[in-house]
Amino acid sequence: MIPPVVADTGGLLRALARTADDAPSFPSYETVLTSASRVIVPGLVLAEIDYFLREDRAAMRRLVAEIFDPGTRYEYELPVPSDIARALELDAKFSDLSLGLVDGTVAAVAQRRQVYRVLTTDRRDFSALRIGPRLTRALDLLP
Repeated sequence: MIPPVVADTGGLLRALARTADDAPSFPSYETVLTSASRVIVPGLVLAEIDYFLREDRAAMRRLVAEIFDPGTRYEYELPVPSDIARALELDAKFSDLSLGLVDGTVAAVAQRRQVYRVLTTDRRDFSALRIGPRLTRALDLLP
């Protein structure tokens, strides 16, 4: 079984993107999405995706329906207060990256859930970031 993955905004948007003939626009991203045992979607990622899909409300409605369908591999993950606090700590510790709250929350959820695979387009920030109690654990960036 393929291990679970935490979805970042850019990675999830690319995984879901389709061409005019309904083929995946980014097949390697779609493969990660469809092969993971679980796809953890942090709540702030869903909010950011809503911003990017503001001109395509039908796509947003489909995505929300799929995420909240108990028959899918998606897991919606509300940030708990400790995730927000950790996100802010990571943003301060890695201030040269300008992580922000959404990316910091992705990392915090990954740390709390012990799911170190992240579907992302943001290699610059996530490859430099370290998580864990001593900030020594790198994330596995996909694809």
